[in-house]
Amino acid sequence: MKGPLFYSKILLFGEYGIIKDSKGLSIPYNFFKGALKTDENPSPEAIKSNESLKRFVSYLNDIDKTLVSFDIETLTADVENGMYFDSSIPQGYGVGSSGALVAAIYDKYAYDKITVLENLTREKLLKLKAIFSEMESFFHGKSSGLDPLNSYLSIPILINSKDNIEATGIPAQQTEGKGAVFLLDSGMIGETAPMVRIFMENMKQEGFRSMIKDQFIKHTDACVDDFLKGDVKSLFQNTKQLSKVVLSHFKPMIPKQFHELWKKGIETNEYYLKLCGSGGGGYILGFTEDIDRAKKSLKDYQLEVVYNF
Repeated sequence: MKGPLFYSKILLFGEYGIIKDSKGLSIPYNFFKGALKTDENPSPEAIKSNESLKRFVSYLNDIDKTLVSFDIETLTADVENGMYFDSSIPQGYGVGSSGALVAAIYDKYAYDKITVLENLTREKLLKLKAIFSEMESFFHGKSSGLDPLNSYLSIPILINSKDNIEATGIPAQQTEGKGAVFLLDSGMIGETAPMVRIFMENMKQEGFRSMIKDQFIKHTDACVDDFLKGDVKSLFQNTKQLSKVVLSHFKPMIPKQFHELWKKGIETNEYYLKLCGSGGGGYILGFTEDIDRAKKSLKDYQLEVVYNF
């Protein structure tokens, strides 16, 4: 038995900002994927995933039935029979491992589900986001629901504000282009919940709140607009500003050994780094106008190109 595939995602812009109503842009990343499976001889990973699914099922049983209801009987039986989530999506890397699992469970077991084939009105997208937010909160304590939404629909999602999201198109990639968005592997696992706690704690300070509004959200929104318009020159200017703001005000979310690397990018203009997801480890997102130069400069690290300008 093997379910349909669900892909990882990358939130290009909007990490932390979307909690406070900035714009955001999330794209599917088909390099990693996962599916629900049952094996005759499960591996230790499969057994661990199955144990986690058992806890998830009892959580889903208590979810508000007016929001979403599941065929709990079949789901429980499948999990008892050893079903697990077979995934190549690294956990704690900011690319949506729990999101893909949530999407897979909803797709297979939800009653009256909203499908990708329907005309996806804003109401339907918001309803899906609310359902996924509730489901994914099991893993993170608090979830926006965007990761599963992206994974479930497999299309880019533009977040205009909390109550205004839409499916969007992004400019076609220039395969010959030198500019690129890339992932840099920090080699460490990041935990979402502690990072979000630090952010929420900081938000209690007046100075931090106004920095978020006047700098962080301003540059995030500009980056989203530039990216969608294909204005690469302006995009890099705004990404540089965003990278500076993050280095100054989000230090705990950047693993220590990357502080200098982050600074070097801003000073040399060879690349600009930003958080991928909540930070604290996992992947770091990079933007560069010249991928060969960036690769030379970051030769000690593994880079994965996700988009070419």
